[in-house]
Amino acid sequence: MKETSITRRTILAGATLIPLSAIRRAEAQPATAIAPAMNAEQRKILDAFIDRIIPKDELGPGAVECGVGDYIDRCLADYLAAEKPLFLDGLASLDVFALRTQGIAFASLTADKQDAVLTAIDSNQAPNLRGFFNRARRLILEGMFGDPVYGGNKNFAGWDLIRYPGAKLAVGPEDQSMKTPPKPFRRELFGAAGENHGH
Repeated sequence: MKETSITRRTILAGATLIPLSAIRRAEAQPATAIAPAMNAEQRKILDAFIDRIIPKDELGPGAVECGVGDYIDRCLADYLAAEKPLFLDGLASLDVFALRTQGIAFASLTADKQDAVLTAIDSNQAPNLRGFFNRARRLILEGMFGDPVYGGNKNFAGWDLIRYPGAKLAVGPEDQSMKTPPKPFRRELFGAAGENHGH
């Protein structure tokens, strides 16, 4: 019987029944481009909404600058494709509600009037929009504070805002000190930016 050298690398590769050469080839291939889920008008409404939930201020860039719209569009075009019709209906209904209550399309309103529209929805004055509002807000938070590999949190600005240093597999004593904040670890958790990892 021939003796073979077993390493952790061969065990991990064998456990999934995928040769390491295939993994390397897959990593080298560029991600497949995904067609946008929204047209320009829908994206304009979404970006206006996003900007009012997390606007730019003295603490740093807002959600629009952090690519949250890209994150949401990518989700709706890919793993949340089943939600796309309902989400786009929600954007259209938001615009209709703004026209009915303010006389102008949502994206064209001043920031104060956009806030008034969103506050009315959050206060259940437009019951048909409450579910959409909650879902959109959840996706905005995901895009702002999630791993940048999915299209949002550009330049780790969301993590900087909440002082999250980034995930590490191991930390030393200097990172566990309560007297000094940990040094930022600016690395995506799931690979290089632009890869399509799904969820």
